Amino acid sequence: MAPNRTDIPEIFRTLRWPLALTRLGMGAERAARAFWPLWSIAIFALALLMLGVQDEVAVEWVWAAGAVLAAGAVWALVYGVRRFRWPSREAAILRLDGTMRGNPIQAALDTQAIGAGDEASHAVWVAHQKRMRTRLAQARAVEPDLRVSRNDPLALRYVALLALSVAILFGSIVRVQSVTGMGAGGPDLAQGPAWEGWMQPPAYTRLPSVYLNDITAASLDVPEGAEITLRMYGEVGALSVRESVSGRDLTPEAAQDTAQDFAVLKSGELAVDGPGGRIWQIALIPDGGPTVKRDGEIETSYEGETQIPFTATDDHGVVMGKARFSLDLAAVDRRYGRVIDPEPRQVIEVPLPMPVAGDRSDFTESLVGNFSLHPWANLPVRLELEVEDARGQRALSEPQALDLPGRRFFDPVAAALIEQRQSLLWNRDNGAMIVQVLKAVMNEPDDLFRKNVQHMRLLKLVKRIEVLATYDAITDEKQDEIAQAMWDLALEMEEGDLQDALERLQRAQERLEEAMKNGASDQEIAELMQELREATQDYMRQLAQQQAREGQQDGEPIDPQNMIQMSQDDIQRMMDRIQELMEQGRMAEAAEAMRQLQEMLENMQITQGQGGGGQSPGEQAMEGLADTLREQQDLSDEAFRDLNQGQRQPGQGQDGQRDPGQGQGQDGREPGQGQGGDGDGDLADSLAERQRALRDELNRQRQALPGQGTEPGERAAEALRDAERSMDGAERALRDGDLAEAIDEQSRALESLREGMRNLGEALAQQQQQRSGEQGFADGGDPREQRDPLGRNTGNTGRVGTDEGLLQGKDVYRRAEELLGELRRRSGELNRPEEERNYLDRLLERF
Repeated sequence: MAPNRTDIPEIFRTLRWPLALTRLGMGAERAARAFWPLWSIAIFALALLMLGVQDEVAVEWVWAAGAVLAAGAVWALVYGVRRFRWPSREAAILRLDGTMRGNPIQAALDTQAIGAGDEASHAVWVAHQKRMRTRLAQARAVEPDLRVSRNDPLALRYVALLALSVAILFGSIVRVQSVTGMGAGGPDLAQGPAWEGWMQPPAYTRLPSVYLNDITAASLDVPEGAEITLRMYGEVGALSVRESVSGRDLTPEAAQDTAQDFAVLKSGELAVDGPGGRIWQIALIPDGGPTVKRDGEIETSYEGETQIPFTATDDHGVVMGKARFSLDLAAVDRRYGRVIDPEPRQVIEVPLPMPVAGDRSDFTESLVGNFSLHPWANLPVRLELEVEDARGQRALSEPQALDLPGRRFFDPVAAALIEQRQSLLWNRDNGAMIVQVLKAVMNEPDDLFRKNVQHMRLLKLVKRIEVLATYDAITDEKQDEIAQAMWDLALEMEEGDLQDALERLQRAQERLEEAMKNGASDQEIAELMQELREATQDYMRQLAQQQAREGQQDGEPIDPQNMIQMSQDDIQRMMDRIQELMEQGRMAEAAEAMRQLQEMLENMQITQGQGGGGQSPGEQAMEGLADTLREQQDLSDEAFRDLNQGQRQPGQGQDGQRDPGQGQGQDGREPGQGQGGDGDGDLADSLAERQRALRDELNRQRQALPGQGTEPGERAAEALRDAERSMDGAERALRDGDLAEAIDEQSRALESLREGMRNLGEALAQQQQQRSGEQGFADGGDPREQRDPLGRNTGNTGRVGTDEGLLQGKDVYRRAEELLGELRRRSGELNRPEEERNYLDRLLERF
């Protein structure tokens, strides 16, 4: 098809500007792709000169680098010239025509190939030509594609651009001219000496560096501690420096040094004397010191966790801080176990938490820590807070007198035990007094201990202290070990367990309901309501602590539809509503609300028992048997030691040496007393009583043994019956003074206990397999609907975990804040290992 030659001039007049601009853009594309190495080398060289690299290296290196860059530039120029071709007019037409729908340029230049004699066909062709010419009038120049990523796959051009960006920020175009003064005959020899200077503010101010050659003003504001760097070039002595801002003694010889570096410490004058010199009046911007103070009330939780709020300020931000607690000995009550002087102990130092993100120039935070285990807990101390800024300036708060916050105990025996623990940590010479006090406490133990095991543990602890105190053998390790044992026992007696808290809660509910039925007074109702609040709080606390300690170990999936989730605030609102109804005399409605509250608490108990954080009956039984086995082993060891001790020569160990650790029996008798002595009879009665208590405890455990009805369960029950019979025989032998026979019976009891625990483990494993089979896929359930111990869908990807979001729609920022608070609390606990606290500090610094 030949084009219609008569229409060509008109067509190209219409396309003159779009076609010219498109062709120019294509030329730019080809130039960019051909000459990108050349302009990359040129930009990189300019960046090096602006940064003053030529002034920091030897002139030989400058010439070598210049030669390399020049050779590279020549190669890049040749490379570009060989690759560059100016685009032809036809290529521009094709580019422009390809961007428009229907290729109107080509269509306008075409002629009708067939059907020219057919009027209908000709009419269609004319209409088509008219539509294409209309589109030609709408033609726009094609934007050039200047991307050269295909030609530069390593992105070397960006290296040059990055270097230029750094040079623009931190360099100066003035520094380019310094390269012309290098080498023999350079302009420096003709123009005379030259100088350069920089002012570098401290990094913590976040202020930019200043190139002094660009500063023509007569005055300059400089932050305190900024570094001034001056370099003089040319003949030595032609330029000199005068300054009164650093406080140094500048001699005439030192003033002519070609390299000057000093810090700005005060306001004054800075001058470069000589040809091209300059003078500035320096106005110092002082760096103010930090401040810190205690701000707000100190809060201590039931568990002893303390929050001490404080406020710190600094003009550029606080970088670190610490709290220091020192014993205020003058304010300590020096009676009882603190009559004698305390053992020397180091001052308590705890790092202060800093804001993880945001401004540290003015902030309020809380020091979170638990000092309950420290010997100074609840004793008068003096608190000082110290902070430090980036310049190293420190500030101390006013010393404040307070009692070191710690946990308080309200159970009488637990409180007495904690008091004696503090006496032991105050000074180990209190050991004899501690033994006397605790023996007085245990004089009539029946109404003081909820469990016989607690009484047995305290008795054993007292005897151990008595032996060590008698022979002055309480070392640092023994002191810490006994103090920890006393704390653990007191904590167990104070908190009891979940069952104890539930019984107190039920008693409080029954008493309140009875008072409502009998028309009690408002005062009595208020007192009983307060008792119910405290019992409910205790129960919720015990439930939360047990879940935190043990986790979900039952392994049974939880159905979220059957779970009732209540917070402490929800329960408090319900109790407020009950009290309000009772005050209004609406006893029927109050009773109904009481019934609803009781149902909710019972449902919480059921959920806890089904894997919501508590132990299964089987795990409880195994743990109880393990405790019994441990106590029986300890009892057998004591009997064995006393048997050997009765067979030794008085005052001699097995190797003929005095044995201070075993110089007394556990009841305090002298080692020379034989089996027939009075001290030996007291010992036998004590061991027999402990053996009887242990046998009774095993009998109770055996009555509630899980796994009954299975073969392993029956074997476990039979083994525990054998153990009980052996314990009974050991008790009789102990009362008769036959320690050898007692040890044999105790050995048989230990073996039977171990056998019973093995059989019980098999029974529990069978039950677990049966539950797994019933809850598995055998019932036709969809595996995608199975849930993990947290009640979440396990997903269908075949991996351990869940496909669901972990936060389940909760506020992620609030949760993050809670986690940070927990990290701060743990980092402030002095009883944690130093490695763990260092790791927590690194986490806080990182996040």
